[in-house]
Amino acid sequence: MKDLAGKVAFVTGGASGIGLGIATALAQAGVKVMLCDIEQAALDKALEGLRRTNFDVEGVRADVSLKAELQAAAAATIERFGKVHILVNNAGVGGGGLYGSWTDDGWDWLLDVNLRAVVWGVEIFGPLIESHGEGGHIVSTASIAGLISGTSNPYSVTKYGVVALSEGLRNELAPRNIGVSVLCPGIIRTNIMDAARNVPGRYNLEDRSRDVGAVGAASLRERIQAGIDPLYVGELVREGIEDDWPYIFTDNEFEPFIEARFANIKAGFDRIRGRTPRR
Repeated sequence: MKDLAGKVAFVTGGASGIGLGIATALAQAGVKVMLCDIEQAALDKALEGLRRTNFDVEGVRADVSLKAELQAAAAATIERFGKVHILVNNAGVGGGGLYGSWTDDGWDWLLDVNLRAVVWGVEIFGPLIESHGEGGHIVSTASIAGLISGTSNPYSVTKYGVVALSEGLRNELAPRNIGVSVLCPGIIRTNIMDAARNVPGRYNLEDRSRDVGAVGAASLRERIQAGIDPLYVGELVREGIEDDWPYIFTDNEFEPFIEARFANIKAGFDRIRGRTPRR
C-alpha cells in the first residue's frame, strides 16, 4: 500500500504507547484513523491531541477481550468512515505469572487480550477489508518475546501465537491483496508495566505479587521509561505497511538471542542428519 492518504485504519490499544505512536504516524500520512481503547479518559486525551493537528480521527471505547465489543467497534468504524483498509491489532497486556504461580484467570486474561482479540480482529475486519476490493494491510503487535521467550509466562506464549498467526495469514491473504506484518518491538516507552490497571472484574487477579510483572519490576520499569519513542515505532510500522514487510523490528538489541535460538534449532536437525527414520 504505497499511497496511504485517504485510507482508513482501525487501531486497538490506540490511546497510548505503541498504539498511539502508530495512529499518529498513520494520520501524518493522511490516513483516517479510528482509535480503539479500553480507557475512555486516555482515549479522549489522545483524540484531543490528534485533533489539534486537524487529523481525521475518531475514537471508540471497547474491551477487546470481549468479541461483541470488538464487533461493535467495527460497526462504529464503518458508520463513521464507510470502509476500512488497515487493521492494527495492537492492544496487549503483560504478566501472567511464572511456572509455579500460574492461575487460570491469569492465563485467560493474557490469552483473551493478546491472542484471541487478534484472532477476532482478523475474523471481523478481514471481510470488511476484502469487501471494497481496494486492498489493505493487517499489522499485529507481537513482541521480541514472540521469537525468544526466556520464561514460561503466558505473555511469551501469546506473542508466539501472534507471530505464528501472522506468518500463516501472510501466505493466505496475499492473493486477496491484503498484506500482513507482525510487529516485534523491543523495549519501548509504554505503560505495559501498569497493564493490570485495566483488568476487568471477571478475572480474579487480585494477588499481584504472583504476577510476572512483580518479578524484576524495578529494573524493567527503568528500562522501559528510557525505551524507544513509540512514535518512532509508528513510523516503522507505516513504512512496513507501505513496503509490505513481513516482520517489523524496532532495533537490533535482541538479534543475537534470535540467532542463538535458530542455531539451537539447526543443531537439532544436525544431530539426526544422515539417520534413516524407522518406518
